[in-house]
Amino acid sequence: MSTTTHAIHNFSAGPCILPPSVLRQASEAVNDLDGSGLSLIEISHRSKPFVAIMEEARQLVRTELALPDHYEVLFLQGGASLGFLTAAMNFLPESGSMDYTVTGTWAKKALKEAQRVGQAKALTSSEESGFDRVPPLPGHTDADFVHITTNNTIFGTQYPGDPQVDAPLIADMSSDIFSRPVDVTKYACIYAGAQKNMGPAGTVLYIYDRNKIGHTGRDIPSYLDLAVHADKDSMFNTPPVFAIYTSMLTLRWLKENGGVNAARERNAAKAACIYGEIDRNPLFNGFAQVDSRSVMNATFTPADEAHTAPFLAACEAAGINGLKGHRSIGGFRASMYNALPLSSVETLVEVMRDFERTHG
Repeated sequence: MSTTTHAIHNFSAGPCILPPSVLRQASEAVNDLDGSGLSLIEISHRSKPFVAIMEEARQLVRTELALPDHYEVLFLQGGASLGFLTAAMNFLPESGSMDYTVTGTWAKKALKEAQRVGQAKALTSSEESGFDRVPPLPGHTDADFVHITTNNTIFGTQYPGDPQVDAPLIADMSSDIFSRPVDVTKYACIYAGAQKNMGPAGTVLYIYDRNKIGHTGRDIPSYLDLAVHADKDSMFNTPPVFAIYTSMLTLRWLKENGGVNAARERNAAKAACIYGEIDRNPLFNGFAQVDSRSVMNATFTPADEAHTAPFLAACEAAGINGLKGHRSIGGFRASMYNALPLSSVETLVEVMRDFERTHG
Protein backbone atom coordinates (compact mmCIF):
# COMPACT_ATOMS: atom_id res chain seq x y z
CA MET A 1 0.00 0.00 0.00
CA SER A 2 1.24 3.49 -0.83
CA THR A 3 2.94 5.31 2.04
CA THR A 4 2.08 8.72 0.57
CA THR A 5 0.21 10.81 3.13
CA HIS A 6 -1.93 13.93 2.93
CA ALA A 7 -0.60 17.18 4.40
CA ILE A 8 -4.05 17.47 6.00
CA HIS A 9 -5.63 14.67 8.03
CA ASN A 10 -9.04 14.65 6.37
CA PHE A 11 -11.85 13.25 8.55
CA SER A 12 -14.61 14.83 6.45
CA ALA A 13 -17.86 12.84 6.47
CA GLY A 14 -18.44 13.35 2.77
CA PRO A 15 -17.41 14.30 0.23
CA CYS A 16 -14.37 12.74 1.77
CA ILE A 17 -10.77 11.71 1.45
CA LEU A 18 -9.62 9.89 -1.69
CA PRO A 19 -6.29 8.13 -2.29
CA PRO A 20 -3.54 10.57 -3.37
CA SER A 21 -2.78 8.44 -6.45
CA VAL A 22 -6.43 8.67 -7.51
CA LEU A 23 -6.49 12.44 -7.10
CA ARG A 24 -3.31 12.72 -9.16
CA GLN A 25 -4.57 10.52 -12.00
CA ALA A 26 -7.98 12.18 -12.05
CA SER A 27 -6.46 15.66 -12.24
CA GLU A 28 -4.17 14.56 -15.07
CA ALA A 29 -7.14 13.12 -16.98
CA VAL A 30 -8.98 16.44 -16.78
CA ASN A 31 -6.12 17.96 -18.74
CA ASP A 32 -5.27 15.00 -20.97
CA LEU A 33 -6.91 11.56 -20.87
CA ASP A 34 -4.27 8.89 -21.48
CA GLY A 35 -2.28 10.99 -23.94
CA SER A 36 -5.27 11.60 -26.20
CA GLY A 37 -4.85 15.36 -26.18
CA LEU A 38 -8.43 15.62 -24.96
CA SER A 39 -9.82 16.23 -21.50
CA LEU A 40 -11.84 13.49 -19.84
CA ILE A 41 -14.69 15.95 -19.44
CA GLU A 42 -14.85 16.90 -23.12
CA ILE A 43 -14.92 13.47 -24.77
CA SER A 44 -18.14 11.78 -25.84
CA HIS A 45 -19.62 9.41 -23.29
CA ARG A 46 -20.16 7.03 -26.21
CA SER A 47 -16.54 7.16 -27.35
CA LYS A 48 -14.42 4.03 -27.04
CA PRO A 49 -12.25 5.50 -24.23
CA PHE A 50 -15.23 6.27 -21.99
CA VAL A 51 -17.11 3.07 -22.79
CA ALA A 52 -13.97 1.24 -21.65
CA ILE A 53 -13.90 3.30 -18.43
CA MET A 54 -17.53 2.47 -17.69
CA GLU A 55 -17.02 -1.22 -18.35
CA GLU A 56 -13.92 -1.39 -16.18
CA ALA A 57 -15.74 0.34 -13.32
CA ARG A 58 -18.64 -2.10 -13.54
CA GLN A 59 -16.33 -5.10 -13.75
CA LEU A 60 -14.32 -3.95 -10.73
CA VAL A 61 -17.55 -3.81 -8.71
CA ARG A 62 -18.33 -7.38 -9.81
CA THR A 63 -14.87 -8.58 -8.87
CA GLU A 64 -14.56 -6.82 -5.51
CA LEU A 65 -18.01 -7.89 -4.27
CA ALA A 66 -17.95 -11.33 -5.95
CA LEU A 67 -21.27 -10.71 -7.69
CA PRO A 68 -23.19 -13.66 -9.15
CA ASP A 69 -23.89 -13.41 -12.87
CA HIS A 70 -27.57 -12.53 -12.39
CA TYR A 71 -26.72 -9.25 -10.63
CA GLU A 72 -26.67 -6.04 -12.63
CA VAL A 73 -24.30 -3.09 -12.00
CA LEU A 74 -25.19 0.47 -12.94
CA PHE A 75 -23.48 3.83 -12.47
CA LEU A 76 -26.15 6.53 -12.75
CA GLN A 77 -26.60 10.22 -11.97
CA GLY A 78 -27.50 11.61 -8.58
CA GLY A 79 -27.04 10.14 -5.14
CA ALA A 80 -28.72 7.98 -2.55
CA SER A 81 -31.54 10.49 -1.99
CA LEU A 82 -32.74 9.70 -5.51
CA GLY A 83 -32.06 6.05 -4.71
CA PHE A 84 -34.68 6.18 -1.93
CA LEU A 85 -37.41 6.68 -4.52
CA THR A 86 -35.79 4.58 -7.23
CA ALA A 87 -35.54 1.53 -4.98
CA ALA A 88 -39.17 1.81 -3.93
CA MET A 89 -40.42 2.32 -7.49
CA ASN A 90 -38.54 -0.74 -8.76
CA PHE A 91 -39.11 -3.20 -5.92
CA LEU A 92 -42.15 -2.27 -3.80
CA PRO A 93 -45.12 -4.15 -5.32
CA GLU A 94 -48.36 -2.23 -5.72
CA SER A 95 -50.12 -5.09 -3.94
CA GLY A 96 -47.30 -5.74 -1.46
CA SER A 97 -45.28 -3.98 1.22
CA MET A 98 -41.77 -3.04 2.28
CA ASP A 99 -40.44 -2.81 5.84
CA TYR A 100 -37.82 -0.27 6.89
CA THR A 101 -35.34 -0.18 9.73
CA VAL A 102 -35.28 3.43 10.92
CA THR A 103 -31.80 3.92 12.30
CA GLY A 104 -31.08 7.53 11.47
CA THR A 105 -31.89 10.60 9.42
CA TRP A 106 -31.34 9.02 6.02
CA ALA A 107 -33.31 5.90 6.92
CA LYS A 108 -36.27 8.11 7.90
CA LYS A 109 -36.05 9.91 4.58
CA ALA A 110 -35.91 6.62 2.68
CA LEU A 111 -39.10 5.44 4.41
CA LYS A 112 -40.85 8.74 3.66
CA GLU A 113 -40.09 8.37 -0.05
CA ALA A 114 -41.31 4.76 -0.10
CA GLN A 115 -44.60 5.80 1.50
CA ARG A 116 -45.19 8.05 -1.52
CA VAL A 117 -45.08 4.91 -3.66
CA GLY A 118 -46.93 2.25 -1.69
CA GLN A 119 -47.31 0.42 1.60
CA ALA A 120 -44.17 0.90 3.69
CA LYS A 121 -43.69 0.98 7.45
CA ALA A 122 -41.00 0.98 10.12
CA LEU A 123 -40.08 -2.55 11.18
CA THR A 124 -37.69 -1.36 13.88
CA SER A 125 -36.54 2.07 15.03
CA SER A 126 -33.95 3.52 17.39
CA GLU A 127 -35.35 7.06 17.25
CA GLU A 128 -36.54 7.00 20.87
CA SER A 129 -32.95 6.53 22.06
CA GLY A 130 -31.67 9.26 19.76
CA PHE A 131 -30.44 6.85 17.08
CA ASP A 132 -27.59 5.68 19.28
CA ARG A 133 -27.89 2.04 18.16
CA VAL A 134 -29.09 -0.27 15.40
CA PRO A 135 -31.92 -2.38 16.83
CA PRO A 136 -31.89 -6.10 16.01
CA LEU A 137 -34.11 -7.28 13.20
CA PRO A 138 -36.81 -9.86 13.87
CA GLY A 139 -36.16 -13.05 11.97
CA HIS A 140 -39.59 -12.96 10.29
CA THR A 141 -41.54 -10.34 8.38
CA ASP A 142 -44.55 -10.53 6.08
CA ALA A 143 -43.13 -7.77 3.87
CA ASP A 144 -41.84 -8.45 0.37
CA PHE A 145 -38.56 -6.65 1.11
CA VAL A 146 -36.73 -5.12 4.08
CA HIS A 147 -34.82 -1.88 3.58
CA ILE A 148 -31.81 -1.06 5.76
CA THR A 149 -29.27 1.74 5.96
CA THR A 150 -26.10 -0.19 6.72
CA ASN A 151 -24.13 2.72 8.18
CA ASN A 152 -25.38 5.96 9.68
CA THR A 153 -22.88 8.75 9.18
CA ILE A 154 -24.57 11.31 11.42
CA PHE A 155 -24.92 9.13 14.52
CA GLY A 156 -21.99 6.77 14.00
CA THR A 157 -23.87 3.46 14.03
CA GLN A 158 -23.52 0.49 11.72
CA TYR A 159 -24.83 -3.01 11.25
CA PRO A 160 -21.91 -5.30 12.16
CA GLY A 161 -22.65 -7.57 9.21
CA ASP A 162 -25.42 -8.69 6.87
CA PRO A 163 -28.66 -8.80 8.91
CA GLN A 164 -30.55 -12.09 9.07
CA VAL A 165 -34.21 -11.82 8.03
CA ASP A 166 -36.50 -14.00 5.91
CA ALA A 167 -37.05 -11.39 3.19
CA PRO A 168 -34.68 -10.01 0.56
CA LEU A 169 -32.81 -6.94 1.73
CA ILE A 170 -32.56 -3.59 -0.01
CA ALA A 171 -29.74 -1.46 1.34
CA ASP A 172 -28.45 2.06 1.21
CA MET A 173 -24.71 1.38 1.59
CA SER A 174 -23.54 4.87 0.71
CA SER A 175 -21.13 5.26 3.61
CA ASP A 176 -19.68 1.77 4.01
CA ILE A 177 -19.71 0.21 0.54
CA PHE A 178 -16.38 -1.53 -0.20
CA SER A 179 -15.26 -1.19 3.42
CA ARG A 180 -15.79 -4.92 4.04
CA PRO A 181 -17.05 -8.05 2.29
CA VAL A 182 -20.80 -8.37 1.72
CA ASP A 183 -22.91 -11.45 1.05
CA VAL A 184 -24.64 -9.93 -1.94
CA THR A 185 -27.02 -12.87 -2.32
CA LYS A 186 -28.96 -11.60 0.72
CA TYR A 187 -29.78 -8.39 -1.15
CA ALA A 188 -32.26 -7.70 -3.91
CA CYS A 189 -30.71 -4.26 -4.36
CA ILE A 190 -27.79 -2.24 -3.03
CA TYR A 191 -27.39 1.43 -3.84
CA ALA A 192 -24.66 3.85 -2.79
CA GLY A 193 -23.71 7.44 -3.47
CA ALA A 194 -20.09 7.69 -4.54
CA GLN A 195 -18.88 10.43 -2.22
CA LYS A 196 -17.79 8.26 0.73
CA ASN A 197 -15.70 5.30 -0.40
CA MET A 198 -15.68 5.61 -4.20
CA GLY A 199 -15.22 9.08 -5.60
CA PRO A 200 -16.69 12.57 -5.90
CA ALA A 201 -20.39 13.32 -5.58
CA GLY A 202 -22.43 13.01 -8.75
CA THR A 203 -22.87 9.31 -9.40
CA VAL A 204 -24.75 6.56 -7.58
CA LEU A 205 -24.01 2.86 -7.82
CA TYR A 206 -26.86 0.35 -8.13
CA ILE A 207 -26.37 -3.39 -7.75
CA TYR A 208 -29.48 -5.49 -8.10
CA ASP A 209 -30.75 -9.01 -8.68
CA ARG A 210 -32.32 -9.12 -12.16
CA ASN A 211 -34.68 -11.86 -10.98
CA LYS A 212 -36.22 -9.53 -8.38
CA ILE A 213 -37.07 -6.69 -10.72
CA GLY A 214 -40.05 -6.07 -12.99
CA HIS A 215 -42.70 -7.43 -10.64
CA THR A 216 -44.18 -4.29 -9.08
CA GLY A 217 -47.23 -4.02 -11.32
CA ARG A 218 -46.68 -0.28 -11.84
CA ASP A 219 -45.71 1.82 -14.83
CA ILE A 220 -42.33 3.24 -13.81
CA PRO A 221 -41.17 6.53 -15.36
CA SER A 222 -38.28 5.77 -17.68
CA TYR A 223 -35.65 7.72 -15.76
CA LEU A 224 -36.49 5.83 -12.55
CA ASP A 225 -36.68 2.41 -14.21
CA LEU A 226 -33.51 0.45 -13.52
CA ALA A 227 -34.26 -1.96 -16.37
CA VAL A 228 -34.25 0.95 -18.82
CA HIS A 229 -30.82 2.02 -17.59
CA ALA A 230 -29.51 -1.55 -17.74
CA ASP A 231 -30.71 -1.90 -21.33
CA LYS A 232 -28.64 1.19 -22.19
CA ASP A 233 -25.54 0.10 -20.21
CA SER A 234 -25.89 3.04 -17.78
CA MET A 235 -26.08 5.49 -20.68
CA PHE A 236 -29.81 6.17 -21.00
CA ASN A 237 -28.86 9.67 -19.89
CA THR A 238 -25.41 11.23 -20.31
CA PRO A 239 -23.45 9.81 -17.38
CA PRO A 240 -21.39 11.93 -14.96
CA VAL A 241 -18.09 11.06 -16.61
CA PHE A 242 -15.70 12.56 -14.05
CA ALA A 243 -17.40 10.96 -11.05
CA ILE A 244 -17.46 7.55 -12.75
CA TYR A 245 -13.85 7.80 -13.91
CA THR A 246 -12.67 8.75 -10.44
CA SER A 247 -14.73 5.93 -8.91
CA MET A 248 -13.11 3.52 -11.34
CA LEU A 249 -9.65 4.73 -10.26
CA THR A 250 -10.60 4.26 -6.60
CA LEU A 251 -11.81 0.73 -7.28
CA ARG A 252 -8.51 -0.01 -9.04
CA TRP A 253 -6.70 1.30 -5.96
CA LEU A 254 -8.86 -0.89 -3.73
CA LYS A 255 -8.05 -3.98 -5.79
CA GLU A 256 -4.32 -3.20 -5.84
CA ASN A 257 -4.36 -2.87 -2.06
CA GLY A 258 -5.94 -6.21 -1.26
CA GLY A 259 -9.62 -5.61 -1.97
CA VAL A 260 -12.43 -5.53 0.55
CA ASN A 261 -10.87 -8.16 2.83
CA ALA A 262 -7.76 -6.07 3.36
CA ALA A 263 -9.89 -2.92 3.66
CA ARG A 264 -11.84 -4.56 6.48
CA GLU A 265 -8.62 -5.24 8.40
CA ARG A 266 -7.29 -1.70 7.94
CA ASN A 267 -10.62 -0.17 8.91
CA ALA A 268 -10.88 -2.35 12.01
CA ALA A 269 -7.42 -1.19 13.11
CA LYS A 270 -8.38 2.46 12.71
CA ALA A 271 -11.64 1.97 14.61
CA ALA A 272 -9.89 0.14 17.45
CA CYS A 273 -7.39 2.99 17.73
CA ILE A 274 -9.95 5.80 18.03
CA TYR A 275 -12.52 3.95 20.15
CA GLY A 276 -9.82 2.78 22.51
CA GLU A 277 -8.89 6.40 23.20
CA ILE A 278 -12.51 7.56 23.47
CA ASP A 279 -13.16 4.91 26.11
CA ARG A 280 -9.92 5.64 27.99
CA ASN A 281 -9.95 9.42 27.95
CA PRO A 282 -12.21 10.98 30.63
CA LEU A 283 -12.61 14.16 28.59
CA PHE A 284 -14.65 12.40 25.91
CA ASN A 285 -17.77 10.23 25.74
CA GLY A 286 -18.71 7.90 22.92
CA PHE A 287 -22.15 8.55 21.45
CA ALA A 288 -23.14 5.21 19.88
CA GLN A 289 -23.78 2.09 21.93
CA VAL A 290 -20.69 -0.11 21.87
CA ASP A 291 -22.28 -3.00 19.95
CA SER A 292 -23.56 -0.60 17.27
CA ARG A 293 -20.45 1.50 16.76
CA SER A 294 -19.56 2.35 13.19
CA VAL A 295 -16.17 1.47 11.78
CA MET A 296 -16.57 4.32 9.30
CA ASN A 297 -17.77 7.20 11.52
CA ALA A 298 -16.78 7.49 15.19
CA THR A 299 -19.02 9.97 17.03
CA PHE A 300 -18.09 11.34 20.43
CA THR A 301 -18.86 14.32 22.64
CA PRO A 302 -16.90 16.32 25.21
CA ALA A 303 -17.51 15.57 28.87
CA ASP A 304 -17.51 19.36 29.31
CA GLU A 305 -19.24 21.32 26.53
CA ALA A 306 -16.85 24.21 27.16
CA HIS A 307 -14.08 22.04 25.71
CA THR A 308 -15.68 21.81 22.26
CA ALA A 309 -14.17 24.94 20.72
CA PRO A 310 -10.65 24.58 22.17
CA PHE A 311 -10.46 20.93 21.16
CA LEU A 312 -11.49 21.73 17.59
CA ALA A 313 -8.87 24.49 17.59
CA ALA A 314 -6.24 21.99 18.75
CA CYS A 315 -7.27 19.65 15.95
CA GLU A 316 -7.01 22.39 13.38
CA ALA A 317 -3.53 23.28 14.62
CA ALA A 318 -2.51 19.65 14.10
CA GLY A 319 -3.76 19.65 10.50
CA ILE A 320 -6.97 17.74 11.28
CA ASN A 321 -9.92 18.64 9.08
CA GLY A 322 -13.63 17.82 9.26
CA LEU A 323 -13.93 16.70 12.89
CA LYS A 324 -16.87 18.87 13.91
CA GLY A 325 -19.91 16.71 14.64
CA HIS A 326 -23.22 16.96 12.84
CA ARG A 327 -25.58 19.56 14.28
CA SER A 328 -28.02 16.77 15.25
CA ILE A 329 -25.76 15.57 18.06
CA GLY A 330 -22.90 18.08 18.24
CA GLY A 331 -19.51 17.10 19.53
CA PHE A 332 -17.12 15.42 17.13
CA ARG A 333 -17.17 12.94 14.28
CA ALA A 334 -14.12 11.15 12.90
CA SER A 335 -14.94 9.69 9.49
CA MET A 336 -12.47 6.97 8.61
CA TYR A 337 -13.19 5.86 5.08
CA ASN A 338 -10.98 3.48 3.13
CA ALA A 339 -8.47 6.08 1.97
CA LEU A 340 -7.78 7.52 5.41
CA PRO A 341 -4.46 6.13 6.69
CA LEU A 342 -4.03 4.79 10.21
CA SER A 343 -1.42 7.50 10.79
CA SER A 344 -4.17 10.15 10.62
CA VAL A 345 -6.13 8.37 13.34
CA GLU A 346 -2.97 8.11 15.42
CA THR A 347 -2.46 11.86 15.03
CA LEU A 348 -6.00 12.48 16.27
CA VAL A 349 -5.41 10.21 19.26
CA GLU A 350 -2.24 12.13 20.13
CA VAL A 351 -4.20 15.40 20.05
CA MET A 352 -6.81 13.87 22.37
CA ARG A 353 -4.08 12.79 24.80
CA ASP A 354 -2.38 16.18 24.68
CA PHE A 355 -5.74 17.82 25.31
CA GLU A 356 -6.23 15.64 28.37
CA ARG A 357 -2.85 16.73 29.72
CA THR A 358 -3.65 20.42 29.25
CA HIS A 359 -7.35 20.46 30.12
CA GLY A 360 -7.89 17.42 32.35
